Amino acid sequence: MTDLSTVISREKQLTLFGLPVSVNDAIVKKTREQWLDKKRIANNNSDYGTFKDSLRAPIHRWFKYPAGYSYRLVEEKIRKYRLNNNHFVLDPFVGSGTTSVECKRHSVNSFGIEAHPFVGWIAQKKVNWNIDLELIGSIYNRIIEKAYAFYKNDFDVEVPELVQKCYSEKNLKALLSLRNSINAIETEIEIIDFFKLALIDTLRNASKAATGWPYIGPTKYHQKSIEKNGFIEFGNQVRKMCDDLEFMQTYFNTNDVICNIIIGDSREYHAEIGQESIDLALTSPPYLNNYDYADRTRLETYFLGWYKSWGEITNNVRDKLIISATTQIRRSDFNVNYGLDKSIKDVDPILYDTLLEKIRLLSQYRLKKGGKKSYDYLVSGYFSDMFRVIKQVFNYLKRGSDFILVLGDSAPYGVYIPTDEILGKLGLGIGFSDMKIEELRTRGDKWKNNPQRHNVKLKEVILTLTK
Repeated sequence: MTDLSTVISREKQLTLFGLPVSVNDAIVKKTREQWLDKKRIANNNSDYGTFKDSLRAPIHRWFKYPAGYSYRLVEEKIRKYRLNNNHFVLDPFVGSGTTSVECKRHSVNSFGIEAHPFVGWIAQKKVNWNIDLELIGSIYNRIIEKAYAFYKNDFDVEVPELVQKCYSEKNLKALLSLRNSINAIETEIEIIDFFKLALIDTLRNASKAATGWPYIGPTKYHQKSIEKNGFIEFGNQVRKMCDDLEFMQTYFNTNDVICNIIIGDSREYHAEIGQESIDLALTSPPYLNNYDYADRTRLETYFLGWYKSWGEITNNVRDKLIISATTQIRRSDFNVNYGLDKSIKDVDPILYDTLLEKIRLLSQYRLKKGGKKSYDYLVSGYFSDMFRVIKQVFNYLKRGSDFILVLGDSAPYGVYIPTDEILGKLGLGIGFSDMKIEELRTRGDKWKNNPQRHNVKLKEVILTLTK
């Protein structure tokens, strides 16, 4: 291939995707159904709502985004619904591209919508497999040469304080040298983006800080015992990504597969998708758990220079996402009845009143709590936004098709919010003919010894709405 030695062997990759170790072109088509064997997929469906499987899988592992879910769920649904290149799948919260990557691997056409510009960019890069690997090899050597030249000379370290705290002075200079080198290389944009993505995934691996998800802990108390060399970690990541691309290019014919990642708002209608054009909608929307998705990519977007402050992230990311965190709340923006969408009352007045009662209760509890977090407006905003998303997905789906959502319930201030039941009833009110709920696993067990946490038992489920 190139002078980049493989880090992950071909045999290990094949094992990860359930393929036999010995593969040739004659048996690839025959094997397509075998790797979707129901017994293998059903081994541990409790992990469908987690990113654990995808941390090791080719292409999926290019960016570790914990808000994602298991590629095996997408794989199972493709098998169950017998989808092929005549079908279209939609993920209205595509994130870093788990659904899109799996659909492309199985030659199923797909649309993905993502409101977070940086995460959507990641997804777009992960589904581009038509990259010249020989060119990657030669450009890699040029990047390293330029990076070492940058490293030997003085240059201004213009990154926000958060980034500076995550690395030693030498390692930060190494990473910035790589960034500057990639930006200075003259080649095709898809090659530049490939290396940018490799460097982005290197950041947390090379950091001395506790950069595991979801939080970044740059203080001395949270520091790792060993800081990994940025140049070495970057090289390892490039090798993994090259090996993954060679694997996909060798064993999967995806040239005719439509894979469209839309960076936009899933609450709005997108004409390029079209009404009643989708055979299956599949997603894991933001959970109602006060998780700030805009904040969780601060390290990466600061390092790239996309944003330089909390305010820039708010304007360019946070304000564009559906409401799922109290950091998105400006209480002055909400009108009568806590901003709960009045259209919900039109489709299900009982549900509207039930929601309003819980919101009012949260408003009362808020005044008694030290943090005074706006969980009341968080709940009203979340379900108002999700109501709009479900209406759009309903428009896209063909009659008789399903909308599958991996969901988690919540209990802010101890007030139980059955997200699956509420969204299911919203779906029925909009026009879906049926709803089913399958429980996957319990949630929140690791916080049971936290005296500040509620004792409400939570769960993760799969909600299926049938049009």
